[in-house]
Amino acid sequence: MKMLILGALIAGTISGAAQAKSDSVGEISYPKGSIGYEALMRGDNERAVAQIMANEQVSKHDPAKLLNLGRAYARIGRTEQAAGYFKAAMQARESVDLVLADGRVMNSKVAAREAYANLQMRIATR
Repeated sequence: MKMLILGALIAGTISGAAQAKSDSVGEISYPKGSIGYEALMRGDNERAVAQIMANEQVSKHDPAKLLNLGRAYARIGRTEQAAGYFKAAMQARESVDLVLADGRVMNSKVAAREAYANLQMRIATR
């Protein structure tokens, strides 16, 4: 399993935004804008979706891409799409470790399971 330090915003559903622990915050190991990090940090979820969907440099099966799409769709209120992306991240062939904003390192499959479970809880309590 490889270790990537990146800005996957799987949280809000977990414990806050995930980001790189370094002087340069953002999409480390990814082309700028490819996983929508900055747009998600600004709360511009529609732009994040557009950036992620338009980028073909990152595999459509990349866990960070899937998690960030899920997060953006959850914030927009498109919970079915969000759930679908979280499920896809859980089932992705590739698994990476993510460094969360609070410094914890979490496997992308675990993060996806938590994000999906939290989304389902949020839906149930509406």
